[in-house]
Amino acid sequence: MPLLSPAYRNPDANGLTQSLWKITLSIIFLSTFLLIGHRNHQWLKETAMPQKYEQLYAMFAEYGTRLYHYQARFRKPREQLELLKKESQTLENNFREILVLTEQIATLKALLRDMQDGTFAEGGSGPRDSGLRDVTRDQDNAEVPDEEMFQLVHYVLKRLREDQVQMADYALKSAGASIVESETSESYINNKTKLYWHGIGFLNHEMPPDIILQPDVHPGKCWAFPGSQGHILIRLARKIIPMSVTMEHISEKVSPSGNISSAPKEFSVHGLMKRCEGEEVFLGRFIYNKTEATVQTFDLQHEISESLLCVRLKILSNWGHPQYTCLYRFRVHGIPSDHT
Repeated sequence: MPLLSPAYRNPDANGLTQSLWKITLSIIFLSTFLLIGHRNHQWLKETAMPQKYEQLYAMFAEYGTRLYHYQARFRKPREQLELLKKESQTLENNFREILVLTEQIATLKALLRDMQDGTFAEGGSGPRDSGLRDVTRDQDNAEVPDEEMFQLVHYVLKRLREDQVQMADYALKSAGASIVESETSESYINNKTKLYWHGIGFLNHEMPPDIILQPDVHPGKCWAFPGSQGHILIRLARKIIPMSVTMEHISEKVSPSGNISSAPKEFSVHGLMKRCEGEEVFLGRFIYNKTEATVQTFDLQHEISESLLCVRLKILSNWGHPQYTCLYRFRVHGIPSDHT
């Protein structure tokens, strides 16, 4: 008789029976739910939802939208961040070019005023020597022939494009000069130059030291070091007997802050006889005057007869900025060793 009981006839019968009952009840419940929903579909459409439920639904919808946008920002790929960074840099460069063009326009107006006053003459290369004649009648009715005006504008633009120093720069990066970073002061780290993403700064954007060896002198295109004293070692493009140096900085007119207190003031120049190491030779100590021209050339105070390959620039003070000093461009002039 025990062998004829259900437990012995089929050990899995109880489990199978329970599964069938669960499936049957689920089907009955789902069918009942669908039937009730179908019969009350029109009633639900015609019946207005209570106001408190509408407000609750609107609140959940708003928070859901915010959560979706927040997650979408996290899903933004790195390429889009790089694109935003490039676009920001392009806008910054355009702003700097506008400032430089504004300064050039002011220079052009000054040159035109000098011509009108009869004081603009340039030793054989100015507009007077090219046959321009004064046709100014009065300020309200001034007429200048188109050809003469074209020649004047061409001359002024040529003057603006010319290098004011007119001497070879052996510290020019494109000519082969470079910075010995192991013998150079640390760069100034400014948290304001960080790139931020969701409030987290992840990349500093500082100019490297070799920016001072390039001719691109726009506001912000400078190398900054902390404090008012620092040094930088320059490996020249070739061996020369140094004769003079040139320091360049922006003017207060194009400075976004309206001042250039971070400009270098006192500085000294030293030469290294044996490549880029060994004993230094003092070449001169100078003062960059921020109230004078932006480009200032200084003849070396100590002349040497041997050629050298490396020059050390030491900044001894600035014009009052308490945090950092900015260098825009530094040039070294001299006689190549194979020309002596």
